[in-house]
Amino acid sequence: QVRLVESGGGLVQPGGSLRLSCAASGRFFSIGAMNWYRQDPGKQRELVAAISRGGTTSYADSVKGRFTISRDNAKNTVYLQMNSLKLEDTAVYFCNAQIYAQLNWNDYWGQGTQVTVSS
Repeated sequence: QVRLVESGGGLVQPGGSLRLSCAASGRFFSIGAMNWYRQDPGKQRELVAAISRGGTTSYADSVKGRFTISRDNAKNTVYLQMNSLKLEDTAVYFCNAQIYAQLNWNDYWGQGTQVTVSS
C-alpha cells in the first residue's frame, strides 16, 4: 500500500518560516510529479507548488518568491520551504504525487498538515 505522510506544520507568526516534508512509502516503482496543495475551510483546494521528477518547478503567484519546493528522489520525499509567511497562508497543506504502482500511474494524497499563521 502506497502512503504519503506529511510533517512540519504548526503555528508561526507572520514573517516566520516553516518547512513541510512529505515522504512516500510502500511498494511502488517510480514517482513522477510531486505537488503541494492547500485548502482553507470553505474554499477550493489550491495548487501551491509543483515539481517534476527532473526538478522543474512551478508556483502559484501568491507564493512566488516566498516558497520553495524541492525533492530528494533517493528518499522519495518532497519539501516545501515557506518563508515570509502571511496570515493568508493559513490552511491545511496536502502533499500529492503521481506514483507508478501496481502496473499503473495513480494519484496519491497525504492526510494534510495544518499551517497556522497568527500573531
